[in-house]
Amino acid sequence: MTVRLERIVVVGNGIAGLTASDSLRAAGFDGQLTIVGDEHHAPYSRPALSKAALLDAEEMTSHQLPPSTHEARELLGRRALQLDPDLKTVVLDDGSILPYDGLVIASGSRARRLSSADPAARRHELTLRTLEDALELRRRIANKPSVVVVGGGALGMEIASGCLAAGCEVTLASHHQPMAQQLGPHLSEVFLAAGLSQGLKFAPARAVGLREADGHPLVELADGSTLATDLVVSAIGDIPNTGWLTDSGLLTGGRLEVDSRGRLRPDIVAAGDVAAFPTARGIARIPLWTSAIEQSKAAALALLNGDDAPELDFRPYFWTEQFGLSLKASGHLPLDGAPEFLEGGPDGGPALMRWTHRDGSGTAVALNYRIPIPKLRRLANPTPALVESPA
Repeated sequence: MTVRLERIVVVGNGIAGLTASDSLRAAGFDGQLTIVGDEHHAPYSRPALSKAALLDAEEMTSHQLPPSTHEARELLGRRALQLDPDLKTVVLDDGSILPYDGLVIASGSRARRLSSADPAARRHELTLRTLEDALELRRRIANKPSVVVVGGGALGMEIASGCLAAGCEVTLASHHQPMAQQLGPHLSEVFLAAGLSQGLKFAPARAVGLREADGHPLVELADGSTLATDLVVSAIGDIPNTGWLTDSGLLTGGRLEVDSRGRLRPDIVAAGDVAAFPTARGIARIPLWTSAIEQSKAAALALLNGDDAPELDFRPYFWTEQFGLSLKASGHLPLDGAPEFLEGGPDGGPALMRWTHRDGSGTAVALNYRIPIPKLRRLANPTPALVESPA
């Protein structure tokens, strides 16, 4: 039997905190709800920052989300410094203490940066994680500087695409072929070819550091060479914000590992980029927008209903837009081998593809192909009728 909660604190005001808060209200929680967010803004779409928002005209609006419905007390521009699970309190950076009956940990992650012993060089390096980051990047590329983007994942490629579209000369530095670790070799080749055709330069080497020379940054590569540029944008992964949980006893090997309902203990749940959760391929952090939403819905219900709440039914979904290509994928990534073409073909036009994995599961991919997400998900593990008529 679950205990009735009167006070719930949500640490994190990104999409995970927002979704958890709205889900708590939708499930009937009518007690005191408090949200702590270290940014001063209402929640916004982080994926949009490296896609449409980077190219918005005068006013950047693509990142905006509809108003929330949770009617919570919001403490914005404040950070959680410490959690005491025994006293059931969260200590904030202004010294205030928030007691709770239930806690949602949705403190997200922060961007990694290149290692640099040169303080002067750091002013040339940007990351793209927050709204302020996006505004600063838009300001800097308006003058069409040369740009080195470090990191060949989806974020790095989207940033490179946006900088190219803004008229910058762009070099991408990555020791892996771009997007190969996310998508696999077939789709990686498609995206790299699209980038190269638009003027992207590719430096196939690991970036190991950053220094300044004559007022300009030099990206140091593992082979001993350097890339001279005007601006460096690092997209080399993220670090979960778990520092405030160091003394909480909740971390396992430095990770915040939750169960299949998002629980750490009956009165504490976690969701979003900060949490590692069980998947069909092991316990993992999956720092994706849709993953955060699904986790948060499950965690909110588990906080209110315990074992009576449904387990997380995680169905991987990924999308990216770059170099004139739009890709949506439902199913596990990366993908080995050549695809089965359900619509279109390998000629570069719109295509609907499927890969079948060794465990019998499938992944469906739409490349410049309009298809509703539910149908794409069904095509990942299709019925015979869907195979015959995917459109």
